[in-house]
Amino acid sequence: MTQDDLLLREDRNGVTRLTLNAPKSINALSEAMLDALSTTLDEIAADRSVKAVILRSSGNHFCAGHNLKEMSLRRQDDDGGFQYFQDLFATCSAMMLRVVRLPQPVIAEVRGIATAAGCQLVASCDLAVAAEDASFATSGVNIGLFCSTPMVALSRNVARKHAMEMLLLGEFLPAARVAELGLINRVVPLDALEDEALNMAQIIAGKSPAAVKVGKRAF
Repeated sequence: MTQDDLLLREDRNGVTRLTLNAPKSINALSEAMLDALSTTLDEIAADRSVKAVILRSSGNHFCAGHNLKEMSLRRQDDDGGFQYFQDLFATCSAMMLRVVRLPQPVIAEVRGIATAAGCQLVASCDLAVAAEDASFATSGVNIGLFCSTPMVALSRNVARKHAMEMLLLGEFLPAARVAELGLINRVVPLDALEDEALNMAQIIAGKSPAAVKVGKRAF
């Protein structure tokens, strides 16, 4: 798939909707997906017509985190994949920082699961709205890969002990519980999810872009 296929972009009335479009891999953050997100976020940062961004997904789930099939293949490298993993996590962290540093607010629109780096992506967004049946986890510990980089964004959203509970137990938490913890803003029925995220984005788009940009940076 090309970058344009992996990440769909729709612009309308100051709101840009970005759709992760790899449902067969549960929209995993593959190398190609990371590149597509990084490139597109850089384009949006320089686009004054964009006032707010919605980050959403195709299929039934938001994002399963890193592409474990890609990672497993690199275990065959001479160094067991060490350098590849270092580079991959650095690339992913840089992409997450693009979300944080983007002048425009980013709203995560979450359906299904958001786990590991997928949960990190939600935590990196400025706002998040989720469907009632959505669930969230930092589940790397279950397969021997502690979610060290998701831990940073997670711990900036929720209290210390709640973050450690998610990181150490690796359990999936329902949207209602995650809203109580502060990781997401609103929980709505699935059939209202798209409208709720769009409504939030449109309200932001109606504000002063300069004020919003300065305010987000200050925050």
